[in-house]
Amino acid sequence: MYPCLWFDNNASGAAHFYCEVFGDGKIVSSNPVVTLFHLDDQQFMALNGGPQFQPTPAISFYAVIKDKEEIRTIWEKLGEGGRILMPLDTYPWSQLYGWVQDRFGVSWQITFDNIDNVRNQKYITTFMFCGEHQGKAEAAINFYVSLFSNASLDTLVRYTEGAVEGQVVFSRFTLDGITCAAMDSGVPQPFTFTEGISNVIECDTQEEIDHYWNAFTKNGKEGMCGWCQDEFGVWWQIVPSMLATLMSDPAKAGKVTEAFMKMKKFDITGLKAAAEG
Repeated sequence: MYPCLWFDNNASGAAHFYCEVFGDGKIVSSNPVVTLFHLDDQQFMALNGGPQFQPTPAISFYAVIKDKEEIRTIWEKLGEGGRILMPLDTYPWSQLYGWVQDRFGVSWQITFDNIDNVRNQKYITTFMFCGEHQGKAEAAINFYVSLFSNASLDTLVRYTEGAVEGQVVFSRFTLDGITCAAMDSGVPQPFTFTEGISNVIECDTQEEIDHYWNAFTKNGKEGMCGWCQDEFGVWWQIVPSMLATLMSDPAKAGKVTEAFMKMKKFDITGLKAAAEG
């Protein structure tokens, strides 16, 4: 599982920007549609999707940095042309923390900490349930933990007062060994989840595809080409792991693309037939 960031024809530029800003990144592959890049060996996808969708702070990336000067340098670069959501300062949970939406619309929570405290994972996908999905964080977390193998709820803290009393102020959980975080917003927000940031799950078998697709769409919504939205508003891409191999063959890519553009849920048998046809 890894995040997909939707851009308006500047995916490669954004990917190079993040690799430079954090200093631990590398471009894995790039074509006119998709750029794959790693930050500290964690995979991200940058997608040239066009102007239709934009990221929102409903999904942000919690970056754990153990050097305060490095945090200040990163903060300056991310803030240039962006928007400060919470200023870089001392907070009860961190000696140095800030939340910024960068020039491309992607949101980052930068915090001073040691990655040993977060299962040695430097970048943590963080879900904020707000707008029409306010108050649904705990139900969503329980659903995800029940759906993924090797999953667990590690930490959950609730608001103790106000209109959001009893809702989730912070939680951390793991899905197939990947650490994620979630919360309900403490104040009303004018946004929620969009296709601007989705989560890609690569599946080796049709059984795996069916497992995730059926679970997410049961009370959610089907999209095209493996995209679907769960009942909590979060968008997912359920894709066969073999797709990248098929698309890398120029002799097969066109026929495979023509086949999957007609699909909602991916059908591995159909893709193989298209590649061999």
